[in-house]
Amino acid sequence: MGVKPQRLKIGDTIGIIAPASPPNQENLLRSFAFLEELGLKVKLGKHVYDQYGYLAGKDKDRLEDLHTMFLDSEVKAVICAGGGYGTGRIASQIDYKMIKNHPKIFWGYSDITFLHTAIRQQTGLITFHGPMLASDIGKVDADPLSKEYFNQLFEPASIQYPNDLSQLEVLIDGKAGGEITGGNLSLLASTIGTAFEIDTKGKLLLIEDINEEPRSIDRMLNQLHMAGKLSEASGLIIGNFNNCVPERELSLELDEVISHYTYLANIPALKGFKFGHCSPHISIPLGVHAEMDTTQKRLIIDSGVQ
Repeated sequence: MGVKPQRLKIGDTIGIIAPASPPNQENLLRSFAFLEELGLKVKLGKHVYDQYGYLAGKDKDRLEDLHTMFLDSEVKAVICAGGGYGTGRIASQIDYKMIKNHPKIFWGYSDITFLHTAIRQQTGLITFHGPMLASDIGKVDADPLSKEYFNQLFEPASIQYPNDLSQLEVLIDGKAGGEITGGNLSLLASTIGTAFEIDTKGKLLLIEDINEEPRSIDRMLNQLHMAGKLSEASGLIIGNFNNCVPERELSLELDEVISHYTYLANIPALKGFKFGHCSPHISIPLGVHAEMDTTQKRLIIDSGVQ
């Protein structure tokens, strides 16, 4: 059973870090108003505005911000400003014992998938897969529904995916339950063979991605398939694959690729969830129990806070 972090209360302080690429500064600034509307205070990591090529500062500095926010007793939740690339570079240097001793809400997606996987598997802490401040919430056209799902941090309540939100498609019939794990496919594939290799045994596996052509999705799903990660899962939750279109004339379609590996895995699978690089983006806790029923096209996920 995972460790649920404490819920937020009005007046709590949120720590903001950029553990991957440099966030869009205008969007980040705009997102503070949303946090204030929720009744929260903002504390910025020392290196949030750092730039080091495609990274938001040197590895040691991004690592320092992560450690500082988990150690800071005033900070009740750590929210990532954005993704991009870079969390895998600091994963092996994180003090997981310290995080285990100071459990709190941790929120992000995309490149943050590496941290979700590493933190949960090393500490048992339930973390949150959801839209980030500079990448999503601070955009001028940010979707109100994406914002609404932040409310799950204030009150323990299970989440039922709103069926009217998107057209869900059954790939393989059945019921499946288990701990929910996963996130961005590129990052999940990059854990294979490392100390942070994704554990999918008996779990509901969520996958999503952006800007990867079908050939790349094929390569990554094949890697997960050959490593036994698909067939070991209890079920497959297929999120949004934004702009994953062929760049060459001769190509399989994305749907063909996903169907191929789903049928090889032969586990219940539902496709079309608004999880990932999309708007609205429904946020959910990772590491809690969830139940999926393809006949009802239903996904119910336990609360992530206590």
